[in-house]
Amino acid sequence: MPSQLPVDCLNEIFEYLDDRVDLHSCLLVNHFWCEVSVQILWKSIQNYNTLIACLSDESKQVLHMNEIIISTPTSKHPLFNYVTFIKNLSMNDIFRNILRITFQDFNNYKCIVVTQEIFKMFMNQTSLKRLDYSSISNYTTYLPFTTYPGAMDCLRNLSEFKCNSDDLSSEFFYQLSQICHNIQSLTITFEKVISNGLADLISVQRNLKTLNLFNSYYVTLTDLISLLTKLPDTVIKLYVYGGKYYIPLSFIAKLSNLREIVLSLYNHVEDFKILQHVCFSQLEVLEFTNYCPNHKYFIKFLENNGKGLKGISLGNSNDSSNLAIAKFCPNLKTLFTMFKDDEVDTLKMIFENCQRLESIEVWCSDYYYLDVRKLLETIAKHSPRNFYKLKIHYIGYSTLFLEKFEPIFISWANRTQNSLSLIVTNKSFRNNLEVRKENIKAMEKFKKLGVIKRFEIVDIEKVVIYR
Repeated sequence: MPSQLPVDCLNEIFEYLDDRVDLHSCLLVNHFWCEVSVQILWKSIQNYNTLIACLSDESKQVLHMNEIIISTPTSKHPLFNYVTFIKNLSMNDIFRNILRITFQDFNNYKCIVVTQEIFKMFMNQTSLKRLDYSSISNYTTYLPFTTYPGAMDCLRNLSEFKCNSDDLSSEFFYQLSQICHNIQSLTITFEKVISNGLADLISVQRNLKTLNLFNSYYVTLTDLISLLTKLPDTVIKLYVYGGKYYIPLSFIAKLSNLREIVLSLYNHVEDFKILQHVCFSQLEVLEFTNYCPNHKYFIKFLENNGKGLKGISLGNSNDSSNLAIAKFCPNLKTLFTMFKDDEVDTLKMIFENCQRLESIEVWCSDYYYLDVRKLLETIAKHSPRNFYKLKIHYIGYSTLFLEKFEPIFISWANRTQNSLSLIVTNKSFRNNLEVRKENIKAMEKFKKLGVIKRFEIVDIEKVVIYR
């Protein structure tokens, strides 16, 4: 009898198969492979008719009594108990698919009955890892699943939870806080209400690593501060989206173990003042997706924390900020920033002082930001030894490349053994990006020589023009 890999080994291999097609192919090899691959596929629900077929006879009787008829793939019992494999649930996906298979509208009680029976089944048989409970206000009052038999075991090991504060009652969060103490990733969207139970849920977490806060409407400052003071200092990744509404940043100062800070704020340039003197000894990534803080505060912050930073992203920057990066961030590996056309010397200074830099992302144009040719020449002559990736956001006329770029890539090839990855995105609403045929031929030539590893052009609507 031929030897076969142990189930644990086969499971490790299959976990790396991102392509669902490959996993579906594994189902057909033999029963052993099928059993391993189906557990990976069904970590998330694959077929809702099959899910209905897994309901207990008692639940099916409830559906029958409510005159709910749902066709299933077969009258026989499913080959596997698929429910036990499920680790990830999205409420929106569940409701949308139940509406589809029951042909009901959002307010129809039949849809609610089906959903309740499915969640009773989940609570009895599943141990969830991820639960997305966002934007489902139509159904929350009908799904007290934290009180269902088996909820304690089902939710005890929950590691990722997403919710909308407006949609869920304080009682729901309180019940969840009695069960879930090991959430590692928490995403909360605020609109008009901050549920009192959220503080209970946050305060009992023993190992919270990632926190995502979205203020999509208006939340009173007092309520928000009282909630955020409950955060444990185990948080290492923080994402704050305030939009045009206010989110206080003072709570960040107590999160001493942060490794990644991402702030997406509009017109909050002064709010960073309270953080300028705080030292985060483990901070590696700092990102401002919209407005940057007051440059004086930002420079002071880099003076205290820049040495450990490996990644910086500035949605809006100036020369003073870029010079501070060159001065205080010697271990930087990735950078997204902006240079005006007369600031090429600042770019050279960054290359000279940040010798570990591997990747840079910049804006270019024909009139305001750094010229493409100047950028490429500077990279070819001055970039550090480990540099290999350039991403350009281009605003300009329809033709991107001018003639005579070949010497630039020859210079790159003579200076380093690294293959360059070059990605260009067109940010001009009025012009479609165009690359001349001779430039494409040159790129193909340098690809074959190994000088260019990847060359990609993407339009503003994420349409690939050339790859």
